[in-house]
Amino acid sequence: MCGICGFISRQEISLEMLRKMNDTMYHRGPDDSGEEIFQMKHGYRLGLAQRRLSILDLSALGHQPMHSADKRISVVYNGEIYNFQEIKKELTDYPFLSNCDTEVIIAAYLKWGIECVNRFNGMFAICLYDRDTEEVFLVRDRIGKKPLYYEVRDGNLVFASELKPLMVREGFSKKIRTDVLSRYLFQQYINAPDSVFENVYKLEPGSILRFCYGEVKIWKYWDIKEVYHKMQENPVTDYQQAKDELKALLNKAVSARMISDVPLGAFLSGGYDSSLMTAIAQANSPEPVKTFSIGFHEEKYNEALYAKEVAKHLGTNHTELYIDEKQMFEMVESIPKYYDEPFADSSQIPSMLVSKLAKQDVTVVLSGDGGDEFFCGYNIYENVLQAQKLDVLGGLTHTVCNLPGLKQMKVESKLPFKVRVIASNRNKATKTQFGASNYLDCAHNMILAEGMPCHYPIEEAYKVESWQIRRMLLDMDTYLPGDILCKVDRASMKYSLEARCPILDKDVMEYSFRMAHDLKYSHGVKKRILKDIAYDYIPRELLDRPKVGFSVPLDKWLRGPLKESLLDATNREYLKKQGIFDADFVADMVEKYILVGDGGPASGTNYSKIIWPLFTFQQWYRLYCE
Repeated sequence: MCGICGFISRQEISLEMLRKMNDTMYHRGPDDSGEEIFQMKHGYRLGLAQRRLSILDLSALGHQPMHSADKRISVVYNGEIYNFQEIKKELTDYPFLSNCDTEVIIAAYLKWGIECVNRFNGMFAICLYDRDTEEVFLVRDRIGKKPLYYEVRDGNLVFASELKPLMVREGFSKKIRTDVLSRYLFQQYINAPDSVFENVYKLEPGSILRFCYGEVKIWKYWDIKEVYHKMQENPVTDYQQAKDELKALLNKAVSARMISDVPLGAFLSGGYDSSLMTAIAQANSPEPVKTFSIGFHEEKYNEALYAKEVAKHLGTNHTELYIDEKQMFEMVESIPKYYDEPFADSSQIPSMLVSKLAKQDVTVVLSGDGGDEFFCGYNIYENVLQAQKLDVLGGLTHTVCNLPGLKQMKVESKLPFKVRVIASNRNKATKTQFGASNYLDCAHNMILAEGMPCHYPIEEAYKVESWQIRRMLLDMDTYLPGDILCKVDRASMKYSLEARCPILDKDVMEYSFRMAHDLKYSHGVKKRILKDIAYDYIPRELLDRPKVGFSVPLDKWLRGPLKESLLDATNREYLKKQGIFDADFVADMVEKYILVGDGGPASGTNYSKIIWPLFTFQQWYRLYCE
């Protein structure tokens, strides 16, 4: 696990500047660093840099940039190729010097070309330079576990694991992409390929970028909708077969992620996914696995008690830390520094705290991320199932409400909330993304510029009739990489901790696409087959309970200790000078939210879902743009 950055440019960028860019990511790789600049043809220069967090082959042989034996290929790379030992057996002609997966990437490219990425099972962001062809390739893993930003301008390319290396470079333009901000305020994150800056993009998951003499070409080598339909050509409908095969794949995925030359542990929340990953890890470990949980003093939110019981049953070496509101609040200030793009999923705060706890004992942790998206675990999946059943009735209601006479009376807006949501859900491209229109209107009204839609108008491309499956695929394309994986990457890497996700193993993901949907969701039971596998390791009574979850007290903070900071960041004069937001609308909205309580049009408790992203954006803006 590391951070990488570099450039291909005809502009003069010094080794000192490359080192400065690299050192902004010290937290991602405190063990080693490397920076090199190479002369290319046609006046181009290539700079490659990496900060290293040593996980495999801790010796100097793992230093990057790494070069092939014949010096043709140079690589900087962030991540883990879990099947590198298997691939290495097919590369007997290459004179390996190390036991690093980085060297396997080089040898695999020399044998198979850039198509070698199809053989890699892991999480990765790679930059590879081929001196013979003068091509530079950027590659991101299938589901977007590892981040990779790039900027293309004036025939030059600059790339990095985070935005910080790009921002410190001389001449970088911090011009905000205002068209993405309405969607950011609504979704609380900015999804690939977009970023907060003009000319800066995130390489999409499962993508390859080729750069050669100023020409850029990007293509997908693994696309969720295409892989889903391909896997469905050979479906698995037998429950016992699916359970046995999925269990075997999960065991293989966990075992591969336990290979490490540094201490390893697991996040354990007490829920199904983390408990199952921990159980499999413990079953494959000769000694107690180190597990980590965060507890809360508020009994209704506290899952640490359940995690402790699961750990006791499995026999893990368990550590728990009870945190209070003060400890969470202390994390707020560090959010813009480590989430160096506006990001407002408040669960980032407990994620940072549990990462800090784990880092005291280990350098690698297993997590249960991906279980909800791939095996139908979120409550929204039940909601869209019900919405699809009512869609015809909703369409009739919408038609009637818009008949001459009734439309002028705005009858539809007076319907009960749930009826109104179903009736107004008429856009075929966003069928599973229904919700309160006042949030959508608010997000758009806050921004001066015309913006992109808050929802993702891409659902028809999935060509799936079931709204439940369609929403799952949409979440895999958007929410999972853009929010969940980004949150975990930044939270863990803040403390130089590597997080590994067995459920996001290539073979597990693709097998889940083969499975008949009723094996995942049946008669109201979410994650049916994952739960059944978990019961093979853990008694049902330790797992079967309503999901508690934890909500950061945003309203209390924004109306209390953060009130003055919020008012300062949203006063009319400052907003007018900033030139991004509608100063009168935003200032009035914030004042009502804070001062009127639940009595104003934008002051209900849930409006923290809009105010918090606004606040985090302003904190980020003041840190990086002023």
